[in-house]
Amino acid sequence: MSYLTDEISSQPGCWSQAIEVAGSAGAALPGPGERVAAIGCGSSLNVARCYAALREAAAQGETDAFPASEVPATRGYDRLVYVSRTGTTTEVLDALRRAPADTPTTAITAAPEAALARAAGHVVLLDFADERSVVSSRFITSSIVLLRAHLAAGPGVRPQAAAEVRALPAAAAREVDRPLPPELTERTEFTFLGCGWAAAVAAEAALKLREASRTWAESYPAMEYRHGPISVSDENTVVWALGEVPADLLADARRTGATVIASGADPLVALIGAQRLAAALAERKDIDPDQPRALSRSVILA
Repeated sequence: MSYLTDEISSQPGCWSQAIEVAGSAGAALPGPGERVAAIGCGSSLNVARCYAALREAAAQGETDAFPASEVPATRGYDRLVYVSRTGTTTEVLDALRRAPADTPTTAITAAPEAALARAAGHVVLLDFADERSVVSSRFITSSIVLLRAHLAAGPGVRPQAAAEVRALPAAAAREVDRPLPPELTERTEFTFLGCGWAAAVAAEAALKLREASRTWAESYPAMEYRHGPISVSDENTVVWALGEVPADLLADARRTGATVIASGADPLVALIGAQRLAAALAERKDIDPDQPRALSRSVILA
């Protein structure tokens, strides 16, 4: 069994711990009204994109998300949030060095002794979600759970938001045990769709399949699927909706011959299914998902 498989299965417990960390984060995470930029690379960029959409939807303040290499120098923020599992990614560290000296900075990381944690003004540590696999699973989802839990405790948020977050670990445990449809490993093309913040979750799902199993996978904000991508769907395609997606769009996907998956589960819970599929596809292809071709746990540039 791969490290990735074990780490995927451990997510329910990690999510419970992330919710606890959110309760004690205090001023380390942005407060209501702050203008925030969230920054990351790869999967961590997907965390940043989820957070930006969730925070604005919760009316907590203007929030942008950027790849670490593309943070604009012309915009001012009240807080900069950097997401990096290892805390050693070159682009993230360069972005932190370029931050204005008077702007508060926060690192979300699993590595307390790494350069990012040492240099940031505040650190939110998710060391319990660190991983041995190159392919990240539980750190990414735990970071999103952390940020959702923090937002759910803010003023003016829907009353049921906190209850929804508290229910996530139990829902994750059920998803870990749910059998994957056996026909999925026979398919060769995967398209993941999501609305709102779930569009970034869909991007993360597609990235897991590419990284762990070298599988053709793409993602789109759901309503963009009709604007071109639908033309490549056929009987070899799986169209997978993460979260709520319009029923008529899924009907259009079915008419192409594609297999459609739409459980209506929380997008983050549904992501676990995609992670498990990535590991299953790797096993079927006799690929080591812990050591993807041309990848490492951290991109460190000369």
